[in-house]
Amino acid sequence: MPTIFRIGAARVVIYLNDHHPAHVHVLDGKQHAIFDLHCPAGPPTLQRNHGFSHVDANTFARRMQNVVGSLCTEWKTLHDCFC
Repeated sequence: MPTIFRIGAARVVIYLNDHHPAHVHVLDGKQHAIFDLHCPAGPPTLQRNHGFSHVDANTFARRMQNVVGSLCTEWKTLHDCFC
C-alpha cells in the first residue's frame, strides 16, 4: 500500500486491488479513517472513522480537497481502470 500523501503524521494510502468507489485510507498508528473521493472533483467525504477526532477528520477532508484530482488519478493508475 503506497503512501500517496501525508497530512502531518498521518499517511494517506491507497490499497492495491481495493474495491470501488475510489477512496483512500488515512492511517496514524492504530487510528484509521476511510474517505470516499467522489472523483474527479470531490469533495472527499468521511466513510468510516476509527480513532481520529472530528477535528482531525475534518482537517483531513479539507487538505485532501486541495489534491483530490491527484488522488483520483493515482487511484485510477493503481487500479488500471478508466472509471
